[in-house]
Amino acid sequence: MGYKANEQDLIAYLYGELEGIEKETMEQYLLEHAEARAELEKLKQLRRTLGHVKDKEVIAPPLFLGDARHSFLGSIPYFKTIVSIAASLLIIMMAAKFSGLQLRYTEGEMRISFSDDQPAKRVEPNSTTPSITLAEVQQMINSALSENNVAMQAVWTDTQRKLDASLTKNLAVNSAKIDNLVRESSAASQEQIRQFVAGMQAENMQMVKDYFQLSSNEQKEYVESLLVDFAKYLQQQRNDDLQVVQTQMKSLQQNTDVLKQETEQILTSIISTVGNSNSLGVKN
Repeated sequence: MGYKANEQDLIAYLYGELEGIEKETMEQYLLEHAEARAELEKLKQLRRTLGHVKDKEVIAPPLFLGDARHSFLGSIPYFKTIVSIAASLLIIMMAAKFSGLQLRYTEGEMRISFSDDQPAKRVEPNSTTPSITLAEVQQMINSALSENNVAMQAVWTDTQRKLDASLTKNLAVNSAKIDNLVRESSAASQEQIRQFVAGMQAENMQMVKDYFQLSSNEQKEYVESLLVDFAKYLQQQRNDDLQVVQTQMKSLQQNTDVLKQETEQILTSIISTVGNSNSLGVKN
């Protein structure tokens, strides 16, 4: 197979940019080449590490390309300033025409003279701001990226080293514990195993007895509470019945007394009536 994947192909496969035949070819290549799989794993680890890094604001350096005077006069926001300068130059030219003023610009310098050939006044040219070329800007960006890559590689290396050390330590501790358990298990005799099983059976038996004992006590307490409640109910019912009987007895006694009084009154009335009748018969 003549296909050979490079770093750009691995990165494209990692970020899911390969499709169709390209993706199948890359997967087949990874199955056949262990070093490519190792390189892909390193890229995955680097991607996870970069995912935990917080973004920082980067202020781009100012760019000065070409002559600053052209960028100043050619910018649209300063259009009024350009018009004002043009108007001022027009006024100066008109004043020079009427006053005999002469302006000359030769060999990078401006000369002002009048009609009487006075010494020309020399105007110093404005100094331009030093500019930075695109190559220098690209070099600055590449340098910053290189420093950032070196720092990230150092952080990733240190993190990987600490992780490997922690894993090695944990494996050593767990291996020692497992070895001790195996050694103790193998050293245990048949008699110790029987004793352990007998102890477990005795503990289980005691737990079952405690459970039944607890259940029996609870049932006994429940029955006793029912009997007490029933006795209280019977006593209350007896008291209520006694009160009813006493009330009826009192009512009966009152009725008997009233009947006795009425009987006595009737007998008294009869006796008095009979006595009066006898006394009337004697007189006749």
